[in-house]
Amino acid sequence: MARQFFVGGNFKMNPDSHQQSLALVKTLNTAELDSATEVVIAPPSLYLIPLKAELRNDIQLSAQNAYFKPSGAFTGEISPAQLVDAQIPYVILGHSERRTLFHETSELVAQKTRAALDAPLKVILCIGETLKEREDGKTAEVCQGQLQAVVAVLKEADWNKIVIAYEPVWAIGTGKVATSAQAQETHADIRSYLSKAVSSNAASSIRIIYGGSVNAANCKELSTQPDIDGFLVGGASLKPEFIDIINAKKHDRQRL
Repeated sequence: MARQFFVGGNFKMNPDSHQQSLALVKTLNTAELDSATEVVIAPPSLYLIPLKAELRNDIQLSAQNAYFKPSGAFTGEISPAQLVDAQIPYVILGHSERRTLFHETSELVAQKTRAALDAPLKVILCIGETLKEREDGKTAEVCQGQLQAVVAVLKEADWNKIVIAYEPVWAIGTGKVATSAQAQETHADIRSYLSKAVSSNAASSIRIIYGGSVNAANCKELSTQPDIDGFLVGGASLKPEFIDIINAKKHDRQRL
């Protein structure tokens, strides 16, 4: 069965006003988008509920993070239960900025993933290597290590609710981007690992998307790779070119 193309927009800590967030949503609401692509945007948590009332029905919302407890004395955190109650279907977990700036370990990311799925939420699970790790030939080892912690706490059926986002840390926000061949190689390695660690069915059906300075200029070539099932877009999701990225596969489909 073909995997549905997926494009997520991670706004990160942007924009800096509600009015600007409404302007971004207006651009999406009035755009002609590929109906065969699943589209999810992740604005700052402060804007999730007000944007839900404004966003067109075929675009979903995601939180950028969540804790592993349903409630309690955890200042500054958002729980999976609160997101479910707010009818936010997705959450991003394990982003490299959470791992590096906020020192989240793979074990903590796994704990959060388990809690999110139990809530229940769908998870955009981020993994990826640093430049030094790539130069040392450790890309596969690092990605598999980050996934292994999650594999240990999930059941096979849980992987149906997960989208894996491979984001090479050295390509996030730097303007650098993995070549389509580099990205494809890593995506294929991830799928091969999951085939052994989980099951061949889970590996063949899970969507593995690419993130790392994706833009309108490189998205079409990346989208032609057999194991690249979409994108997690950072800075470009705040620009009009996000529409072009969402529609990266549209021209190909029209030619078929």
